[in-house]
Amino acid sequence: MTKYRTEEDTLGPVQIPADALWGPQTERSRNNFPTGQYMPLAIIRALLNIKKAAAQANMETKAISEEKGNLIVQSIDELLALSDEELRKDFPLKVYQTGSGTQTNMNTNEVVAHKAHQLNPDIEILPNDDVNKGQSSNDTFPTAMNVVALEALDKLKPAVQHLIDELKAKQEKYMHTVKVGRTHLQDAVPLTFGQELSGYVASLEHDLDYIKTLEPTLNELAIGGTAVGTGLNAAEGMPEKIAEKLSEVYGLNLTADSNKFYGLANHSGLDVVHGALKSLAADMFKIAQDIRFLGSGPRAGYGELNIPANEPGSSIMPGKVNPTQAEAVTMAALRVFGNDTVVTMASSQGNFEMNVYKPVLIDAFLESADLMTGTIMGFADKMIHGMTVNEDRMAELVDNSLMTVTALSPHIGYHDSAKIAQAADKAGSTLKEAALKSGKVTEEQYDEWMDMLKMTNVDRKD
Repeated sequence: MTKYRTEEDTLGPVQIPADALWGPQTERSRNNFPTGQYMPLAIIRALLNIKKAAAQANMETKAISEEKGNLIVQSIDELLALSDEELRKDFPLKVYQTGSGTQTNMNTNEVVAHKAHQLNPDIEILPNDDVNKGQSSNDTFPTAMNVVALEALDKLKPAVQHLIDELKAKQEKYMHTVKVGRTHLQDAVPLTFGQELSGYVASLEHDLDYIKTLEPTLNELAIGGTAVGTGLNAAEGMPEKIAEKLSEVYGLNLTADSNKFYGLANHSGLDVVHGALKSLAADMFKIAQDIRFLGSGPRAGYGELNIPANEPGSSIMPGKVNPTQAEAVTMAALRVFGNDTVVTMASSQGNFEMNVYKPVLIDAFLESADLMTGTIMGFADKMIHGMTVNEDRMAELVDNSLMTVTALSPHIGYHDSAKIAQAADKAGSTLKEAALKSGKVTEEQYDEWMDMLKMTNVDRKD
């Protein structure tokens, strides 16, 4: 049977599992809000780092004794050293709790205080008066939100760059491989596969630039605003010291020089940056969609690309290969599209001095960043890296395309060129046969003007 101890908060006594490091407020929340996913551990670690920086700042400003401050720091260091699995044991709260994240802030305060008691029972460390000194959930939680969002972006950016590099390698390799172009899902004039890939590269380079351009807005921290933005009970200079220390921990250029009323009530920075994640997801959807269609087949589809066989594609059809990495990244993109609605709606709910949709907002943001990071890496390594071109199929489709007739238009005119294409289509003949039959073009002229690579404007020396 589980053994319990009894602790009191301002509402009265609470029974808590005897071996738990958390206290009464955590226990109340654990029972009141049992639904949904756990609060991301990235938020917990960020809050611990904020509490550590706050203790250090409070010691420097003489707001707390060094005896207490150092014990808080030591307790937090031991908690931060734990594995995620070990840390989760004492942080059992869910995302769907109070909209300010107050219970998770108090969960952190209580665990640190109990850890301090384990380390030195002779020094009393109180969750509210000591660990939370000069702070409020209303400024620590949004500070943690910005920090973990920046952390997540630092993992995402290399993944995007990795995919860009893989695509560039294929772009260079296939810059002279001519294929049929397609617009409106219909045949169009030729281009090279390298050119097609260069469009994918450019879209991802733009997405990466959007993220890098927008993410500095997250450097502004709400810390120091305390309850409503006025900074009540925070020692002078404390916010700046916390921002400085967090900058050192995370290798970021964080600042407390911000409007605290904005920091507590608005999360437009997270909203606009998530918009860049949504744009990345949209472009990834398009790229993955193109790749899986071009690789469709191998006999009854486009068949222009050969995609890696990473696992059996069917439980009933032997030998089937499916574009699973493309499917994974497109499903992830759909989740990001949905999360963007969550982030936008949550950001809009800043009533008066406080936004009370913080936990779900940051959970959605982190899910989007994590999904994009993982699926983009998988797409790069397990799809693009091993992808090859079926050059015979590409040549066959180009040779059979009627839209190469566009190259004749400058010489014989649009109207006569259209007649040749229509005649070839109706007769089921090649374009060359129809062109020669029209009498508008000689065989020598046709061969000179219908240079497929020349149509792409790719320099043969490139």
